[in-house]
Amino acid sequence: MRVVLWLLRAVVFVALFGLAIKNSAPVELRFFLDGVWQAPLSLVILAVFVAGVFLGLTVTAIRSAGERRELRALRAQQKTAGEKQP
Repeated sequence: MRVVLWLLRAVVFVALFGLAIKNSAPVELRFFLDGVWQAPLSLVILAVFVAGVFLGLTVTAIRSAGERRELRALRAQQKTAGEKQP
């Protein structure tokens, strides 16, 4: 099973690497105030992907922290309610 998983990873890597090589033409990103940035298309795609992963992980971490805080408060509330009953 491990060998199959590594073979699948290798195939995905080779496919993505080939896609990056085929899309190495420079593209221009135009920003406000006449700012222009030139970079290979594969680098732009990679940068957008990394930014998306970072944003998703950040939102997930913030949400998870809030849920842990709420769970801690509910457990404390349950514990105090259990102590009040005879």
